[in-house]
Amino acid sequence: MRQIIAMGGGGFSMEPENALLDKYILNQTENEKPRICFIPTASGDSDHYISRFYQFFKEQPCEPSHLSLFNPPTRNLEGYILEKDILYVGGGNTKNMLALWKEWGLDYILKKSVGAGSCISGSKRGCYLLV
Repeated sequence: MRQIIAMGGGGFSMEPENALLDKYILNQTENEKPRICFIPTASGDSDHYISRFYQFFKEQPCEPSHLSLFNPPTRNLEGYILEKDILYVGGGNTKNMLALWKEWGLDYILKKSVGAGSCISGSKRGCYLLV
């Protein structure tokens, strides 16, 4: 099922005390412990942003990870992304994010992931580009 949850604010980065939106996202998969991957490209892979992601999601019934294009976890980005249940796109500079995504072929991989059934959530600009 193709699902995109675009947000204009809120979530772990803005309202960590109000977990309703992020818990809703986690419940959109049939996996009891969904694999959620944060993609903080638009923020330049901000350490603070990544840290807030892990602070929140490590306390949830999920397997959190993140994808840094500045320090990739693997050469096989497509395999890494396609094994995730939820992709959480961080906010920031959309223009720079798109340039990096295109350079790495991540725009294509993310569209393929959505087509395969992954849930995409997060920054509304980043999510709309995947429609």
